[in-house]
Amino acid sequence: MAVGILDVDLCGPSIPRMLSVGKPEVHQCDLGWVPVYTDAQKSLALMSIGFLLEDPDEAVVWRGPKKTALIGQFVSDVAWGELDVLLVDTPPGTSDEHLAVLENLKKQHKVDGAILITTPQAVSTGDVRREITFCKKTGLRILGIVENMSGFVCPHCSECSNIFSKGGGEELAKLTGSVYLGSVPLDPLLTTSIEEGKDFIQTFPDSATFSAINSIAQTLLTSIQNP
Repeated sequence: MAVGILDVDLCGPSIPRMLSVGKPEVHQCDLGWVPVYTDAQKSLALMSIGFLLEDPDEAVVWRGPKKTALIGQFVSDVAWGELDVLLVDTPPGTSDEHLAVLENLKKQHKVDGAILITTPQAVSTGDVRREITFCKKTGLRILGIVENMSGFVCPHCSECSNIFSKGGGEELAKLTGSVYLGSVPLDPLLTTSIEEGKDFIQTFPDSATFSAINSIAQTLLTSIQNP
């Protein structure tokens, strides 16, 4: 499967670090910018604002029109090739980035929908409730809700403790008539893998966290293929 990731979190582009691709030089071809591939098979392609910043500590202090123009370029001027899935990582909330991505994608592609991520607390589910309203107003299908940081998995005994409470994401899905995709716990092994850019799925295939992520991914793929 060929997958593209478009990182439009302009103020915090963290995907390059998570995928351990560093800061490669972005090249251009006749069709536009060439994405950065994370594997030899070129099955996972990435484009991020992080590749275009000279200093990784540089703050992106841009007004709306400049952000909108860059996102338009990202959507239309990246030579993705043939993709099965394009995943767009946006910042939290409902801002210029979300509108710009949606408007530009709809000009050229079929948009399958949005995946909404929350943590269990009411403060977080309240924010996501507004994102649900945004999706409904813009006619964007909600593929489902994921509850992140849903309990802490002890690295020694594998027992799960509910540090931030539990069930907020599932309750929100019920209240809004959305699909609940599942929960992902706080797992130190997953955190370390992301921090160091290691492949968690390959390293810990038997972990409960992997099972949770894999189940969510399979449900999403089925939903996209059978809308």
